[in-house]
Amino acid sequence: MRFNAAVLEQIGAPLVVREVTAEALKPYDVLVRNQASGLCHTDLEIIQGQLAWPIPVILGHEGAGIVEAVGRDVSLVKPGDHVVCSWSPTCGHCFYCDRGQPILCEPHNKHNGQGALLDGGSRLSIDGQRLHHFSAVSSHAQYSIVHETSAIPVPKEIPFDRACLIGCGVMTGVGGASRMAHVQAGASVAVIGCGAVGLNAVQGAALERADRVIAIDVDAGRLAMARSFGATHTLDGRAKDLIDQVKALTAGRGADYVLECAGNEQSLQTMFEIARPGAEIVMLGKTQVNQMVSFRFGSMMGEKRLIRSSYGGGRPRRDFPWLARLYLEGKLKLDELITRRISLGEINDGFAAMTRGEAVRTVIVF
Repeated sequence: MRFNAAVLEQIGAPLVVREVTAEALKPYDVLVRNQASGLCHTDLEIIQGQLAWPIPVILGHEGAGIVEAVGRDVSLVKPGDHVVCSWSPTCGHCFYCDRGQPILCEPHNKHNGQGALLDGGSRLSIDGQRLHHFSAVSSHAQYSIVHETSAIPVPKEIPFDRACLIGCGVMTGVGGASRMAHVQAGASVAVIGCGAVGLNAVQGAALERADRVIAIDVDAGRLAMARSFGATHTLDGRAKDLIDQVKALTAGRGADYVLECAGNEQSLQTMFEIARPGAEIVMLGKTQVNQMVSFRFGSMMGEKRLIRSSYGGGRPRRDFPWLARLYLEGKLKLDELITRRISLGEINDGFAAMTRGEAVRTVIVF
């Protein structure tokens, strides 16, 4: 079959909408007719060359759509199902899957960076040239071919443009609070950085009934949004007395939990400074993969526990339906995350707005 996709053919160059060819489905493949795809900052890192990836490639890993067809051995979904795609497919039986760490699935992590699916292959081409997958999804296209463990059924009542957000930013942020930090009711939580992940970390902390949710950012507009997502206090990240302000809000100790979502050297140091002794620190943000970072050793003292998480502890088959139900029950904000809806042909404008810091989430609607 043939369909249109936004293809990155050269690092630093605009994406080009091209007609691509998909081969017949393998036994565990699922063909998803995409209805919506969110633009994520990780996509931009590939475009700008900050994160190495083989090209040409179809980007996108926040996709939602309808199952069109399945391979002969697929048992987890069927044609007609509404699904959100997960960028973390799993084999279910490797060293890490057997130990309850599916995010580290060995076949996926071996082949993903090569632009391949779970089995190491590609299903896509342009004029006979291999076309690479991105994060096992490649949703900036009319169709995606994914492994069955990447196609997660969700209630048909949730609109696709909201559902797609669950696939990355929402899962990472809400999961960072709920699944990784295990925020306890009545606790104090500080969230550094109020972009797409940070706003979801804020509402994740609020969902867990934290007593104080302290949002920190340098953008007044983002801080205003954070209040609508459940922040009880907002602080300017540039304030010289930022640490003292956090301590003043937490009985002089510092926050019980810190969720770092900004991904820069200053925010990484700040996460230690504002965490109380014995605090849980979850690092969700990221810098360039080869960037060295350093910390004031004294700020790390006091039995503080640090964990780096890429997906907020998410188990997609468990958590995507849970998040969708929370939205349908009016307990999870998704509409407010969407800054703009665009067509596939406007994708470069969407990434330009992201570069300028003008969008929380831009969503392609097919």
